[in-house]
Amino acid sequence: MRQTQNIYLIGPMGAGKTTIGRLLAKALDVRFIDSDREIEQRTGVCIPMIFEYEGEEGFRRREAEVLAELCSEDRVVLATGGGSILLAKNRELLHERGFVVYLQCSVEKQLERTHKDSNRPLLKTENPRVKLQELFRVREPLYRSLADLIVDTGTHSSRSAVRQILRAYYRASANL
Repeated sequence: MRQTQNIYLIGPMGAGKTTIGRLLAKALDVRFIDSDREIEQRTGVCIPMIFEYEGEEGFRRREAEVLAELCSEDRVVLATGGGSILLAKNRELLHERGFVVYLQCSVEKQLERTHKDSNRPLLKTENPRVKLQELFRVREPLYRSLADLIVDTGTHSSRSAVRQILRAYYRASANL
C-alpha cells in the first residue's frame, strides 16, 4: 500500500515550495524539511559552490542520496529541489512514499520571485527567462506525471494553496 502520511512538494524554483511547505507542516504538526537546505547543511557549503566545483551532475548525485534518506522519514513535509525529478529513481521514491504536490507557476512569476536570489546557479546566465523556459519544457511533463495534485501558485495565495493541498491530502488519506 502506498504511504501518504508524507507530503512531497515538487515544482520549479520560485513556485513557493519552501513557503507553502512550512505552512503545511505547521498545519499538520509535522516536521518541515527543505532538501536544498539539508544538502547545504551536510556539505557545509552553498549550492552554487557545489555546482561550481562538482557541476550539476555532482549536485544531482548528492541530491539523490539526501532525497533517499529524507524519503525514509515519517510525518514530514518535504520541499524538493526543482530538478530533483530529473532522475527516475527520485521520481519512484517520491511516488512510492508520499503524496506528491506539483506547485506550478509561470515563467513570469518565477522571474519575479527569483530575480534577486543569488543562490540559483542555473539562473547565472545572460538570459534567465530563456533558461527558465528551457527548464520548464524539460521538467514540466515530469512534474505532471508524478503529481497526485497540481496547484497553481501563481494564481493562489500561499494560504489558499495550503487549504487546497490539505483538502486533497485528507481525501487521499481517507481512501487508503
